[in-house]
Amino acid sequence: MDIKRLIRVAQGLEPADLVLKNAEVFHGYTGEFLHCDVAICDGYIAGTGSYFGIQEINMEGKYLTPGFIDSHVHIESSMLTPEEFAKAAIPCGTTTVIIDPHEIANVVGTKGIQYMLDASEKLPLNVYVMLPSCVPATPLEDSGACLLAEDLKPFLQHPRVLGLAEMMNAPGVLSQSDDVLEKLQMAGDYQIDGHAPGLTGSKLMGYSAAGINSDHECFTPEQAMERLRAGMHVMLREGTAAKNLRELLPAINPDTAPYFMFCADDKIPAELLENGYINEMVQIAVKGGVSVANALQIATINPAKYFKLKDVGLIAPGYKADILVFDALNIKKPKEVYKSGRKVYDSQKGLLFKGSHIDASAISNTVHLGNITMADFAVPLASDMANVIGLVPYQIVTKKIQMEVKRENGYAVSDLENDVLKILVFERHHSTGRVGKGLVKGFGLKKGALASTVAHDSHNLITIGTNDEDMMLAVKELERIGGGICIAADGKILGSLPLPVGGLMTNAPAAEVAAKQAELITMARELGVPEFYAPFLTMAFLSLPVIPALKLTDKGLIDVDAFKIIPLEANY
Repeated sequence: MDIKRLIRVAQGLEPADLVLKNAEVFHGYTGEFLHCDVAICDGYIAGTGSYFGIQEINMEGKYLTPGFIDSHVHIESSMLTPEEFAKAAIPCGTTTVIIDPHEIANVVGTKGIQYMLDASEKLPLNVYVMLPSCVPATPLEDSGACLLAEDLKPFLQHPRVLGLAEMMNAPGVLSQSDDVLEKLQMAGDYQIDGHAPGLTGSKLMGYSAAGINSDHECFTPEQAMERLRAGMHVMLREGTAAKNLRELLPAINPDTAPYFMFCADDKIPAELLENGYINEMVQIAVKGGVSVANALQIATINPAKYFKLKDVGLIAPGYKADILVFDALNIKKPKEVYKSGRKVYDSQKGLLFKGSHIDASAISNTVHLGNITMADFAVPLASDMANVIGLVPYQIVTKKIQMEVKRENGYAVSDLENDVLKILVFERHHSTGRVGKGLVKGFGLKKGALASTVAHDSHNLITIGTNDEDMMLAVKELERIGGGICIAADGKILGSLPLPVGGLMTNAPAAEVAAKQAELITMARELGVPEFYAPFLTMAFLSLPVIPALKLTDKGLIDVDAFKIIPLEANY
C-alpha cells in the first residue's frame, strides 16, 4: 500500500482506483447505514463520503457491509482443501476466517500446520491461523503426532498466525500441568482461545485466570453471561453438528453485543452451498431480535478487534476493501463480493477467481491400521449392565446412560429394537492394532454400517454398525481409498467419499463434495439415521474426549467429566 497516495485519494486530491458510488454504507463503530461513496485505492479503502475515481460504479439502492468474519473454524471439517473452502465461503460473503488446523495437525503434526498456511497463501480469502493447543487433545487417545510448545513456537513468527487455538485441556489448565502452562506462556501477548464446556464457578474463573480469552462451547444464555462476567468473549456457534446460536440470543443486548462473535466451528459444503455461512447467522440473529447493527458488528468488527486485526472489519480509511454488496437489508446472499478492492464474486457470473492446488503428497497415505480381523469387532461384556453413549439431538454433547444391554455368549451385540449399536474406534496412525469398543444409543441405524477417518480430535477410524461383517467391509474400504467416509450394507459398499489429504480433505470442488455428502447422508437416512443428526459429523464427535459426557477413543470408553477411561460394564 502506498500510504502517501492513500492520503491524497482520501482527501479527494487525486482519483481513486475504484469508487462505489451512492451506496448505503454500514459504519461499524456507529451502527449506521449512511448514503455515500466508498473510495478504493491499491486494494484499501481511502475514505467514505463524496469521491471520484478512474472507475466508478453506481450502487444506488445497494447496501454495503464489510466482509464477514468467522472467528473459529476447522477448514478440515468441511472435507475441503483451503482453496475449495474459499470457493464456497466467498459467495456467502465470508472474506476472513480464523482457522484452527487442529484436525490435520493431529494426523501429521507440524507438516499439517505448514500445509494449511501454504495452501491458503494466495486465496482471495484472509486466512489467519490459531496454533492447535492440544495435539493430542488429551492423553486418553492416540493421535498421529504430539506437539509441544517448542514445536509450535516457530510458527508465531508467521504474519498470519494470531495465537493459540482452543485450549481443550481444561483439566490440564486447572491442575497447572507443565505442558499446558508452557503453551499458554509461549503465546505471550498473542490471543488464546478457549474451549470450556460445562465449566462454571471457581473452575471457570481459574480457566480465565490462565489468560484464556474466549469460549465457543456455550449452550445456554446463562453460560454465555457467566463467561462475559469472567472477562471472556463468546463465540456464537452455528455449525453443522452443533447449533447453539438461537439458544444464546437472549444474552445479546446493546451492552453485551461488543463481546460476541459468530463462528461455525465445523461446516460441511452442503450447508455452505444451500444455507449460507456467516450471512445465515446474521439473519438468524436479526430474526431472533438482535438489531441489524449489532448483528453486523458481531459478524465484522467484533472479531477483528478481538484478534487485533487492524485492517479488516470496517469500511473505513486504511482497511482492506473487503466489501459485500446486498440488494436489500435482509443480509441474504450478497449480490457481489469485493476482496481487496477486486470483485471476486458476482451473483450473475459466479466466482471471478481461480485457485491453484498445493502439493499434498507429504500429508497423504495416512491410514495405517495393521492386521484387522473379525475378532477385532467382538465387544466383550462381563455384565448385562453397560455404560452406553447416549446421543442428544442437534448437539455434540452426549449422555452417560447405564442400562441393560443385549449380550450373546459374553459379548455385547447391536440391539436394533432398543436402538443400541456397536461403536468401534481403530487407531490408524501407527498400526498399533488398538481398538476402542463401546455402545451408542439413539443413532437410529437399522441396517449396515457407517465408517469414517474424520473422527475428532485424533482422527482415528470410527465405525458404527448393526453387524460385524458390514463394519469390517466399511473399515477395509477406508483403508483401501486412503481415508474418507463410507457406508456398507448387505455385504456391499453403498457409497464412499475418498479424502486422501490426511484422511480428512479432498481437492474435489465443493459442489461435487456436497453432492456426494448429500448422497451418503440420504443413504444413512434410508438406513434409519434420524433427521436431527448429521450422520457422519455426529459420529465424528463421538470420539472427542473433551466434550461431555461419555465418548470413545482407541484407548477405550471415556468418562469426560471424570477425565478417565472407564469399563464398558456398569457397576461391575
